[in-house]
Amino acid sequence: MDSDMEASVNVLGGQLNICSRDPITGFFRNGRCDTCSEDNGRHTVCALMTAEFLAFSKYLGNDLSTPRPEYGFSGLKPKDQWCLCAARFLQAHQEGVAPRVLLKSTHQRTLDIVPIDILQRYAADIE
Repeated sequence: MDSDMEASVNVLGGQLNICSRDPITGFFRNGRCDTCSEDNGRHTVCALMTAEFLAFSKYLGNDLSTPRPEYGFSGLKPKDQWCLCAARFLQAHQEGVAPRVLLKSTHQRTLDIVPIDILQRYAADIE
């Protein structure tokens, strides 16, 4: 599967930084928001979790906060960093509950779904 991984480039055109290794995140579980053709959800947005976003995601049927030990998942809490699906981030933006993002850790393929000006509004790592 790794041979299909796209280049690790962020939305700013630089090298894609680590999003999180604790908890481990990403489609490839390598800590980066890397993607490939098999990543149908486009898990490319490195986001800083908030209680509001976690509640929103759970309401929509994707419970990210409940531990799932059978999958090695301890559950997310506010301030954790996580690779979100680009479409879910855009939906959260439209609903007014989008979390902050780390642009240097957000994959350039996000721009296929989320315009850069929207991402910049939520930037946590760029002044």
